[in-house]
Amino acid sequence: MSELVTGEAVALELRPARLPSRALAVLLDLLLAVAVYVAVTVAVVAATASLDEAARMALSIATFLLVLVGGPIAVETLSHGRSLGKVACGLRVVRDDGGPIRFRHALVRGAIGVVEILMTFGVIACIASLVSARGRRLGDVFAGTLVVRERVPAGPTAFVPPPPPWLAGRFSALDLSAVPDGLWLAIRQYLTRMQQLDPQVGWGMAERLAADLASRTGTPAPAGVPPAMYLAAVLQERQTREARRAFGKSPASERTADGGDALPGAPGFSAPQPPTTPPLSYPAEARPETSAYGTGGHPETPAPGTARTERPSTGFVPPA
Repeated sequence: MSELVTGEAVALELRPARLPSRALAVLLDLLLAVAVYVAVTVAVVAATASLDEAARMALSIATFLLVLVGGPIAVETLSHGRSLGKVACGLRVVRDDGGPIRFRHALVRGAIGVVEILMTFGVIACIASLVSARGRRLGDVFAGTLVVRERVPAGPTAFVPPPPPWLAGRFSALDLSAVPDGLWLAIRQYLTRMQQLDPQVGWGMAERLAADLASRTGTPAPAGVPPAMYLAAVLQERQTREARRAFGKSPASERTADGGDALPGAPGFSAPQPPTTPPLSYPAEARPETSAYGTGGHPETPAPGTARTERPSTGFVPPA
């Protein structure tokens, strides 16, 4: 598995496609392109039977360039890196940073592909793919692209630390319908990898994601709640709603389960409790963390007669 790092310093786990799957995808694309080329050539020859030899030769060259060169470029541009062969093999062309390709990427790949695939029968492309650590041919190197596998075996999912208990159910009234899937994916990727980021970079990313999420929901983030906690709580609310729709649980049972929305005095109600102070017998460096998102946003109340002690740093830098 290869980790691609985006401009926001988020590592994307992608599996580069290897030579066998890429060769099969190219073979399928070539068979389709040759079939279209033969059909178009027959139609052109029948339509230009009255022209001279030079005109027919010019039309043949134009047909070759349009079908066998321009066709794959147009398909990859319009489908964002998914030709028919790549769809059948579960592959996709992406940029080095994991983003979708554009016309210039497809143009460079197609132009160099004429030399390393069509004119040399794929010999240069095979050698370059075998030598490259990520299986890239020359067209990918010059275009700054990578062919990755979209269909991968199911494995253990990355762990998203849950929000603190006192935030459970606090965002049950948010309207999440305007939040796009791409933003949810970015939030999840950040939460699963935030401990790997530089503290200042991680805090800045959390603030940007929280501001974007607040603008989509139309409700600003609560004051005093760190942005990472806010993101985790809203993500948990979305997962709760998805589970409710999928498994048919009633809203009342969901609210009672997390204790966030049930009315005081109702059965199953439990008020959110602040994090408890660890016993004094624990050494300072061995105290358990209350939350993976830091200690901000909810003050810790020390036990009577005990002095307040500092908690180990969680890597988050408070806002200036």
